[in-house]
Amino acid sequence: MKNASCENQPPFDPLPRPLLIVLSGPSGVGKDALLTRIKQSGYPLKYVTTVTTRGKRANERDNEHYHFVSPGEFQEMIRNEELLEWANVYGNWYGVPKQPIQKALEKGQDAIVKVDIQGAATIKKLLPEVVSIILMPPSMEELISRLNQRRTETPFDLALRIKTAGGEVKQLALFDYVVVNREDEVDLAVSEVKAIITAEKCRVSPRKITL
Repeated sequence: MKNASCENQPPFDPLPRPLLIVLSGPSGVGKDALLTRIKQSGYPLKYVTTVTTRGKRANERDNEHYHFVSPGEFQEMIRNEELLEWANVYGNWYGVPKQPIQKALEKGQDAIVKVDIQGAATIKKLLPEVVSIILMPPSMEELISRLNQRRTETPFDLALRIKTAGGEVKQLALFDYVVVNREDEVDLAVSEVKAIITAEKCRVSPRKITL
């Protein structure tokens, strides 16, 4: 005799669908440091490298921090529809390549991409089922202190980033999750990001990403 309580239940799929995770936050909040620590932990993610036309900083490596291209190459990528989204930020172009995301999802692999607030909002409109996480500082004062300590911008650019960050920290409603990245506590932020991914894998109605 069949168990009556199970007759009309949909089949359970024990294999969760792959996720596309969008990590964002104001400039200087520590997005790169967070991603580096997640990589070092061996966590199984496809790290999608953003394309940019800005110059490479002294501590940056091509195809790791960004994929650095010329303005002409960037425009060609737009014409060839190779970018999921793109925008001009602080006078430089940034874009998210489609191909590595598609390949990861086709293989059943979770992918994570780092973008600015504007880029995150664009991707969320295009793909509402992405998992969007905003990384935040504990306070604006600490964020300004971090930006000053970087010494990678001109005084004008630094002032612009601080002004922009003041508006960006008010964009929490655009995101699914918020993680606070406190000074010298990046491992805690890493644990929270991993916990978010674990929770998403346990959803009764899993997200479905279609590019």
